[in-house]
Parts: sequence; structure tokens; C-alpha cells
Amino acid sequence: MVTMMPLRLRLERVPTPIGQALLVTDELDRVRAVDWHDHETRLHRLLRLHYRTLPPLEQRLQASGAARALEAYFDGDLDALQALPVATGGTTFQRLVWTALRAIPPGATIPYAELARRIGKASAVRAVGLAVGANPVGLVIPCHRVVGRSGALTGYAGGLDRKAWLLDHERAARRATAVAAGTRPRTYQAIGGPA
Repeated sequence: MVTMMPLRLRLERVPTPIGQALLVTDELDRVRAVDWHDHETRLHRLLRLHYRTLPPLEQRLQASGAARALEAYFDGDLDALQALPVATGGTTFQRLVWTALRAIPPGATIPYAELARRIGKASAVRAVGLAVGANPVGLVIPCHRVVGRSGALTGYAGGLDRKAWLLDHERAARRATAVAAGTRPRTYQAIGGPA
């Protein structure tokens, strides 16, 4: 008989320019959840929802690779989060949506309808929106890059002010990188493609 080891999760509090990020990783350093200090109750609720019980959260004493990647992202290395391994619960459909979110380049935005089209479910815009809203690993799975049909900022669990800041940060960092490289900065249309 195989005995399952209990899930061990570690919580880190990472200072950022827009508030303290709560970062949850497992014993293999996979990111399990990311939220903000002012939404800690929601973080616990999401963990219970995804794992059917709230695993104990140990305080991590030394910075994980994920915490260092978050710091690098906020310092302007927009690709720092791309390779971070994640492990989430969720349905097959939710994980499909979350995988598609990771393909949106930093600084780009796409409407929910375009995201639905990209996963081959053009008529499932509402379900896509619900999956985006259930994303437990914000920032790493960049749900802040999804906007309303007209390009308006809509629903972000961390608040619209944070969403706007994150998009401005990504666009500014992309411009600075392009200028430093002596190239023309890439701009993106609301649907996410290069202009």
C-alpha cells in the first residue's frame, strides 16, 4: 500500500512596490499560490478550495527561487517569472486557460474573448472569465494581462490599481530594455499582438 505524504506548503512574504506579496511554494519549490497581504483571507480560502483542506503553511526562513524571481520581475526582469514551475489544483478547463495566460507577453493585453478563441472555445467567454478569476497563482500566471472587450481594465483580484500598475510597469520595463539595446520599443495593441 502506498502512503501519500501530506502536502507541505511554505509561505513567504515578499515586499513589492505595490504591497507585500504572499507566495506559497511546496517542498519541490513549485509555486502553489500568490496573493497580496490585504487578501490573505482569500489566499487561505483558495488553498482550501484547491486542496479540499487547508494544508499547514510553514513560514519560509530563506528566500526561495520563486521569491527571488518575483523581486527580479519588480526590478524590471519581466521574463523572470516565465520559467517558474507551478502546481495548481483546478479543473482541466481552468488549467487550459491558465496555460494560455502564460503565453501573453509582458506588457501586452488581450480581451477575454480573444483568450477564449486562443484555447479553441470561442463561445466560452464567460467560463474563461471565471477560470481567470479562479487563478491561484496571479503574477506568475499573468491574469492581469486580460482586459475587457474595449481594452478597459476589468476585474483583478488584487484590485484595479494594482492591475494598472503591473501593466504600466511591464510596458515601461519593455521600453527601457529596448532603448538600452538601441532598438525600437515594441508596442502592443489591446488584442495582444505587436502593433
